Amino acid sequence: MLLTHLYLTGYRGTGKTSVATRMADAIGCPVVDLDVHIQDHAGCSIREIFADSGEQGFRDLESEMLDIVAAESPCVVALGGGAILRESNRKQIQTSGHCIWLIATAEMLAERIAADSGTAANRPALTQLGHLDEIRELLAYRQPLYQEVADVQIDTSGKTLAQVSDEALQHCREKRWC
Repeated sequence: MLLTHLYLTGYRGTGKTSVATRMADAIGCPVVDLDVHIQDHAGCSIREIFADSGEQGFRDLESEMLDIVAAESPCVVALGGGAILRESNRKQIQTSGHCIWLIATAEMLAERIAADSGTAANRPALTQLGHLDEIRELLAYRQPLYQEVADVQIDTSGKTLAQVSDEALQHCREKRWC
């Protein structure tokens, strides 16, 4: 049983959604992919939200959906990679649950993202930089924000989905979050 919300954060390609799904199955609780929740609410893809409303409009919707999820019964939540950009979101994460930060090298993330056709189709570029340079720049900017909300950090580099999920579950049980 999950006693509080359990958030997974990190850059796109770290495995947040896959790990959250495996954890929720193991714990026996619901899972929420915040990006999917946003798309369902908006009735369109993240790329379309960015095109129609810009990043600010997307972030507004992201904050609204996070507040709704945080008010519901405890579940495992896969956050979008940029959900930590707003201070209000970071506070919401910290006050409504615990957070696991999934990390990987920029090079590993670039490989994973390139191999995922859904990411390219549904997620817009966030800078004018090349793919790897964008990842490096955004990781450098976001790292202190991820650190601020994270109770636990797990390096996913060179690990299978099962290994990362098991490690996350072990932390959850050791800390008595579930």
